[in-house]
Amino acid sequence: MLSDTSTPIIKATLPVVGENIQEIAQRFYRHMFEERPELLDGLFNRGNQADGKQQQALAGSIAAFATTLIEKPDDLPDHLLSRIAHKHVSLGLRPDQYQIVHDNLMWAIGDVLGEAVTPPVAAAWDEVYWLMANLLINKERGLYDAVHLGPDEVWRTWRVAERIQETPDVVTFVVERTDARDVKPSLPGQYVTLKARMSDGVHQPRQYSLTRADDGQHRQFSVKRVHDDSGKPDGEVSTWLHRDAQVGDEVVLSAPFGDVVLEYSDRPIVFASAGIGITPMAGMLSHLVQSESQRTVVLLHADHSEETFALREQVRADLAKLPYASMGTWYEQPGERTQQVEGVQVGFMDLTNTELPTDAEFYLCGPLVFMKAVRSALIARGIPAKDIQYEVFGPDLWLADFE
Repeated sequence: MLSDTSTPIIKATLPVVGENIQEIAQRFYRHMFEERPELLDGLFNRGNQADGKQQQALAGSIAAFATTLIEKPDDLPDHLLSRIAHKHVSLGLRPDQYQIVHDNLMWAIGDVLGEAVTPPVAAAWDEVYWLMANLLINKERGLYDAVHLGPDEVWRTWRVAERIQETPDVVTFVVERTDARDVKPSLPGQYVTLKARMSDGVHQPRQYSLTRADDGQHRQFSVKRVHDDSGKPDGEVSTWLHRDAQVGDEVVLSAPFGDVVLEYSDRPIVFASAGIGITPMAGMLSHLVQSESQRTVVLLHADHSEETFALREQVRADLAKLPYASMGTWYEQPGERTQQVEGVQVGFMDLTNTELPTDAEFYLCGPLVFMKAVRSALIARGIPAKDIQYEVFGPDLWLADFE
């Protein structure tokens, strides 16, 4: 791990780097895209660049990794590295591109901290970067090897076979294969990256959870239209998919990746989701049905109303096929009919009086505030943190696994 020479330097400079890491990340991305504008075509989500989420995620991951090197030198932050590696391989990132990141990141550290970055300080942070980069490169090599694909081979073209309007803001796309090559099977809970060509010619990547188990011929994913009434720009890829992608059109998808995957065991499972966070849960439920699982399954879902509950008919049908499954729902604005249905509660999800199976595995997905509240409630009830997994849509700004 970190050398004896670099350890005291990183320990001494970590506070000042931490205080300035957001500014370092912002200047890093700005400088890198000025020097290498082609990286914005197909590799980086410019929506996350515009709202600052990518910069926050980079800052958080670097700070978390450096802190671990100092405070827990024998304990690698494997969850952090795995989450990043899966995102990278779903984008076809190449090992040589880490040198580009290094050069621009080290420039940004020097640009922000100035004369404080002496040669020994620069060398120490260079060591931190390459420790993290080489760990990621090795993990990513393993992920590529596992599916027998290289960075340029993760992509393939699919044709839209069906388009289902789930709710006013959510559309499900069923796509079919267009050639005879083997389809890399997905694991329950994984996602694919969709690479769309925008009107200005730039390709934009977005990750979407697979919402149904593979049949060898099709993939299924659901897309919520990103729209903000506060004046922020609409999501460009989700808007394009909702407005323009029709049956018969072709789309480019990556092989499936993702580190939040259903564990194969006999333990009970509790899914807790809100809004479009139902998508990975629907995929996991579909896999459980496909495998004729006998596990105890509890789905807890919160939504605005029954009408905004995307994939509700699919998940209800799948739960009915599982012998030991149940569902509880919370609606902010339930209709007169749903208020009288057993298992439907009014307001936000509250687990205070919710019966949970013992020795269960928990999977969370939804808005960050929702997952923080649910995870805190579970921890308060004595659920071990290791038994709680969560999926974040977009850059992980939470890093709950490293608290």
